[in-house]
Order: sequence, then structure tokens, then C-alpha cells
Amino acid sequence: MNKRDTFLKEFRGQTIGSVTSQSSTEESFQNEVLRPVLKLQNDLFIASFINYVAKNKADFYGYTTEKKLLVIENAIQKDIKFRNALKGMIIALFTADEYAGYINNSSNLNKRMMTMLIERLKSQVQLFDSNQNI
Repeated sequence: MNKRDTFLKEFRGQTIGSVTSQSSTEESFQNEVLRPVLKLQNDLFIASFINYVAKNKADFYGYTTEKKLLVIENAIQKDIKFRNALKGMIIALFTADEYAGYINNSSNLNKRMMTMLIERLKSQVQLFDSNQNI
């Protein structure tokens, strides 16, 4: 294992969730790679979404909580440019071997990635109100 791979694995931290011999390849990748990366990058995702809102949804802070949750979901699902930027923030923290595994099943892993990211941002929707003036 090269220095970058060792650094990334130590930097990201341990597996989040259980991985057993019955775990599918996707589930293992999710718990060993995606969850730790999403946790590590959380502050960057929050800052990125605040920037997205500032540029694209000026009235976001006046929305009801339900409407804010819809905006979060739609931003990630339908704004391809924003979605790709978020994917880049995640993929950048893969090792070369993890990336090789990712490209073999990128469609399903992208769905998992974005679903987890949407839920992560939705669960922190209250942070967007307190960061309104950033």
C-alpha cells in the first residue's frame, strides 16, 4: 500500500456500520469507504450547500422545513453540475484500489452515495438557518 492510500485510510477513520461475510460488495464499500468519507467531508458538504443556496435559491431561508427538504433533494438529484461536484468531493478520498472497485459498479454506488448525502443534509437542515449570514 502506498503512502497516499495509508494516509487516506487513517485520515478517514474506521468502518461505520457492520461488514460481515454476508455483506454484499456494495454494502461493504458503503460501510468501509462511503460512510467514513461522508462523515469526514460533512462540513464541506454543508458549506457547499450553503453556497449553492446563495447562488441558486435566494429565498431558501424563508421556506418551510418541508420545502427546504425538497430543495435539498432536488438540488442533489436534478442539478447535475452540483451533483458532480459533490461526487468529486467524495471520490477524491478514495484509494486507487477503491476507485477501481467503484468504477466497476459506479451506477449503483452513485445512487447509494447520493441517497446517503441527501439524508445527511436533510438531517442537518437546521444548520442552514444558523449559517444564513456566512
